[in-house]
Amino acid sequence: MSKTTKIIFIITMLTALLLSACAKADLPAAAIEAYWKALAAKDNAALSSLSCAEYEATAVSTMDSFLSVDLVLSDLSCSSTNNTGDMADVTCQGSLTASYGAEKFDFDLSNKIFIASNPAGDWLMCGEK
Repeated sequence: MSKTTKIIFIITMLTALLLSACAKADLPAAAIEAYWKALAAKDNAALSSLSCAEYEATAVSTMDSFLSVDLVLSDLSCSSTNNTGDMADVTCQGSLTASYGAEKFDFDLSNKIFIASNPAGDWLMCGEK
């Protein structure tokens, strides 16, 4: 094998390794992050589509309770554990701040474990423990 062929082979292998590492996204965590972003944006349609059927009414009710306040989502970062392929526990860092005039209320997202479910191919928010 020539030196040029070896270099091309090594570059190809490194590229494949990097691409495979990128492909291992934490999908349950991404779904929970998307849920919190939709809630902060007060996006009812997105919130419903990111919630499993059993949790959708709770999600919409939660959003309704925030309609008259300004919401800011800060430093959101989530990761999953106990992933069985169709269920996962997700923990998050960050907070949701609700402001009404001069009053501010911070909701720490790190003190809960969220339940993500994959009932039909898409990971969804299904509540908390």
